[in-house]
Amino acid sequence: MTEPRHCEMYIDGRFTKEGVSEWIDVTNPSTEQVVSRAPDASQDVIDSAIEAASRAFKTWRRVNPFERSRLLHAIADEIAKDERAIAMSITVEMGKPLAEAQGEARKLAKAFHYYAEEAVRIYGETIPNEEDGFVSFVEKEPVGVVAAIAPWNYPVELIGWKLAASLAAGCTVVVKPSEYTPSSAEAVFRCVDRAGLPAGVANLVMGAREAGKRLVGHPRIDKVAFTGSGTAGEDIYRTVRGITGLSLELGGSCPLIVTAHADIDLAVAGTLRRAFRNAGQICISINRAYVQESVYDAFLARLTEGANKLVVADGVANERADIGPMATRAGVVKVERHLDDARERGARILCGGGRPSALGSGAGLFLAPTVIADGTPEMLVMHEETFGPVIGVAPYKTLDEAIDAANGTPAGLAAYAYTEHVKESFTLSRELDFGNVAINHVDAGIMNAPYGGRKQSGTGYEHGREGMEGYLHLKHVRLRHGA
Repeated sequence: MTEPRHCEMYIDGRFTKEGVSEWIDVTNPSTEQVVSRAPDASQDVIDSAIEAASRAFKTWRRVNPFERSRLLHAIADEIAKDERAIAMSITVEMGKPLAEAQGEARKLAKAFHYYAEEAVRIYGETIPNEEDGFVSFVEKEPVGVVAAIAPWNYPVELIGWKLAASLAAGCTVVVKPSEYTPSSAEAVFRCVDRAGLPAGVANLVMGAREAGKRLVGHPRIDKVAFTGSGTAGEDIYRTVRGITGLSLELGGSCPLIVTAHADIDLAVAGTLRRAFRNAGQICISINRAYVQESVYDAFLARLTEGANKLVVADGVANERADIGPMATRAGVVKVERHLDDARERGARILCGGGRPSALGSGAGLFLAPTVIADGTPEMLVMHEETFGPVIGVAPYKTLDEAIDAANGTPAGLAAYAYTEHVKESFTLSRELDFGNVAINHVDAGIMNAPYGGRKQSGTGYEHGREGMEGYLHLKHVRLRHGA
């Protein structure tokens, strides 16, 4: 076994391990072996990164938008060159198959290209005055120094949404990745460094929960952008100083509705993808499904057949596996708790329900894709985010009943529906109380449209122009010119 590598942070334009006395072991979930060690940043390290970002903001905010655009395009080009290396670091540290991880790296590059173009489209407006001799104009200016905290399930893409949008707006940034996936974040910052971004504009610190609290609670942070659990989001609310801007994407228990007018084959294919991709560890994963009783049995039969065909394997050994391991032991424990609860409450486990038999009892946090039939509202899987390769399915009689069930949790991030009926399509799009609704497909987010949640799923937006607008604030200038 090779010696675990020690990750480096990136502060004020240089990679460093200075000032680090505590290290965090990072484990490959396919082998359960330690593969890297991440610094656990002290208060002094956090202070130095924020100080660098504060100094850099004074000049970066005034950099011509076309120059900012050029640098963002350059970062994207460097990411494209390093796509496989970035992907390998993702797979080794959190488990998703390598082909899927390469797709994530490609989407990261696209995010930088997209916001490179948006950087030159920050427009103000002129407002008429009721008195002659005056003019009012509104300008958009960067909010300042941003603390960006990303999770482990999409460890580079979710950094990219925050980093690219905030840099395009003219902000400077301190990024903290998950302690489970530090190497992929470092790989991204290697690209940032090679692209020639000025020192201090983008900084990378590492660490666990306390490092995150030190970062978001720092008095010189002007905005916090966070993706993660609801519990962690609540902690951030309690930790920020004074009036600090917040963008929070906190996930949720996402529902699917399949009506009697659905294309069942299309619905099953979409469900297999969105319920089990990344081992179900996606904020917009389908957690629970409500299927019209006339097509309930057919849907379950085809879904179970498809789930049984999915290949679960080490994402490096089999680059094109459908599903890799769960990323953490805590995640496995939560899935097992949901499965035990469903069994106790009378659900049928149609497939999965434990470790894949083909993998035996060896190492690795592997779980088989699991379909739970006859779900009821009190079952954990039907109202709480499982965040694993599990879907609960329940029948319904009327569409109103299904919509009420879908809306009946505190989550409000994404919802899905399949129907070939026009009226049902519009009813579902209007009545589902979610920030993102996808009908007859399962791609709830695209880069050039706003992406965000409602209710307990968060506040603020990423993607689209709105994703950059969140890093800008307005200034009204009223000028008396006398003409």
